[in-house]
Formats: sequence, C-alpha cells, structure tokens
Amino acid sequence: MPKSTGAESTALVFQGGGALGAYQAGVYEALANAGYAPDWIAGISIGAINAAIIAGNPPERRIERLRSFWDLVSSQLTGAPLMTDGWIRAWYNEMSASVIAAIGAPGFFTPRFPPAIMSAPGTLEAISLYDTSPLLKTLAELIDFDRINAKGSMRFSVGAVNVTTGNFKYFDTHEDCVIGPEHIMASGALPPGFAPVKIGDDYYWDGGLVSNTPLQHVLDNRPETDDVCVFQVDLFSAVGHLPRNLFDVTQREKDIRFSSRTRLNTEMGKQLQILREAAFRLSAKLPDSLKDDPDAQLLAAKGRDGAVTILHLINRSEPYERQSKDYEFSRVTVNGHWDAGRKDVETSLKDKRWINRTKPASGMAVYDLAGGK
Repeated sequence: MPKSTGAESTALVFQGGGALGAYQAGVYEALANAGYAPDWIAGISIGAINAAIIAGNPPERRIERLRSFWDLVSSQLTGAPLMTDGWIRAWYNEMSASVIAAIGAPGFFTPRFPPAIMSAPGTLEAISLYDTSPLLKTLAELIDFDRINAKGSMRFSVGAVNVTTGNFKYFDTHEDCVIGPEHIMASGALPPGFAPVKIGDDYYWDGGLVSNTPLQHVLDNRPETDDVCVFQVDLFSAVGHLPRNLFDVTQREKDIRFSSRTRLNTEMGKQLQILREAAFRLSAKLPDSLKDDPDAQLLAAKGRDGAVTILHLINRSEPYERQSKDYEFSRVTVNGHWDAGRKDVETSLKDKRWINRTKPASGMAVYDLAGGK
C-alpha cells in the first residue's frame, strides 16, 4: 500500500513553531505532488495558519497560497548571508531574528505603539507586545473560510487554550463549529507576544501552551472502523546534543518542551490503539443479553477497529540555528525550511519500508524515515 487509498483516510497533523512552519509548507508540497490528498487537517499555532491556507483553497491553489504567505512574512529580510553555514551564518540568523523582534514580520505582526507598559491595565494592548491585525488581513486575503466550513470539505481542527480556565479546546468543523479568522489567530496567540483572541464570551491563547501537537485529537476522534494514515509534521526535534553554552541551553529546552507531547501522545496512542481494538473485538463477542449493559456500551463506544499508520516528519535543527529560530523570518531561512520539508517527504516516500508497508495487524505502525531510523 504505497499511498493512502479510499479505504485509508489521510490526516495531516501540524505542530506549532513560528518561522519553522515553512517546513510544513514544503511537506505539503511534496505530499501533494505525490498524490496524497488530506481528508483531515489539524494544526496548532503556525500549524493552524498553514492548515487553514490548505483547507481554505482548492487543491490547485494551495501551494501558491502557501508560497504567498511565506514570501510575505519573509519579505522584510531578503538579503543572503555571506556564508551558508558556520558562525557567520549563525550571526546572520541572530541578527535577522533581532530585526524581526524589533520591527515585526510583514503581514503577521508589528510592535505595539505605544508599548504595552504605557497602555491602560485591563486592555489587550497592555498584555501583549505585538499587534496582530496585519495577520487578520492576511488570513482574509489568502483563505476562503466558506470553503473550510462547507459540507463535504476536508475536516479541519485547530486547538487553543482558554485564558481564564486553562482548559484546552479544539475548534472542529465536524463538531458544528463555524471556523473564522479568530479561531486561527487564537490558536497562534502566544503570550506575551500576542494578545488573547475573543471567541464567543471567552479569550484564548496559543494551543502550544498545553499541547503543541493535535495528534491526540486526531487519534481519539477518527472514525471507528476506518484505517488512517497520519502525517505527523513536527517543527521541534526531541533528539539533540548536550548544550555547550547558555544559548544552547535555551534552544535545547525549547526543543524538548515543544516536542514532548508528540512523544507522549505517540506512545500513549500505541497502547490505546491496542486496547481499543480489543474493546471492539470484545463488544462483537458479547451475547445480546449483555449488549445493553452500561459497561458494554462504554467499551463499544471507545472501540476502534481501523489501523493507524504514522509517518513522522521532523524539522531537525541546523548547526547554525539558535534559540531564536522560531522567530527568524529571513527569506533564505524560510526557503531553507521549505526545502527541508519537501526533501524529507521525498526521502521518506522513496524508502522501501514505506513503499512496502502493510496494514499493521495490531496497534499502530510509526515510521521516521527521513531521520535515518
């Protein structure tokens, strides 16, 4: 089964990670070129923006629209570094990130003026460093929200955190939620940079505060009997080197923090899948006299018979990258992330282990082929 078929649905799961999100655009480009069409796309933070651009455009325009977004946000710094590697490149990246922190990213965010410290307490201006109204305009220009919400369209999910309760919430088109720009912006409203976004009567921050990946939402809410192929696209790598200085410490801490839920959810997902399969089989074996029992009905509701296959695609740090990599929006770096995502997919899909994969007999099959595993 070299690619998903009508019997196997396809899900794209996009992690948050700011400027690193260009990697997801490259992943999508390569998957689309290989004939993989998502039935469901879920994202957090920058992953929510990429997901919305994909879901909110017809297939023939998705890559073009992704390129428009990433060209726009990287248009502040289009000059090339003197060297593509080593300490000069590291210096270039740090200077680029400093420029973005000082003046913002076009079509995305700008520094507040007057600054937050001079704003009236209790206002959104007083609790955020940047104004994201440019992003609202960008989303309106690049995304057809009617398409996202149309019946029969691909399923779409984004996650955010309720500021006052601390509860995590998914906004999902299969749960009668009408998605608008506010849901995308809420999913990416990382404090203290960005202000919380109001949805209904509540305010929401970036979903990455609780979980930087929507993988568990997809695994828990997929159809009971369908096989599913999940492309899990992560922007932070759990595996790294022992830090050599304080700058390395900050970067390594960020990688571990934002990648940890992916590892946890994958391991839990493997175990839960085995239990769900067992519950599904057991429910079918029960005599009619027990099928109305509340415990039997609970097992039946939680059972899943479909197989799960995950292809893990991970943006692995370059030696010249530092802790500022998630807000380093220079054109050369953005294009580098895009190319890395495309190449990782091409490498993975050519791997014999993927080409010759079969439906897992039990549990969940997980592949990380671009990483050499």
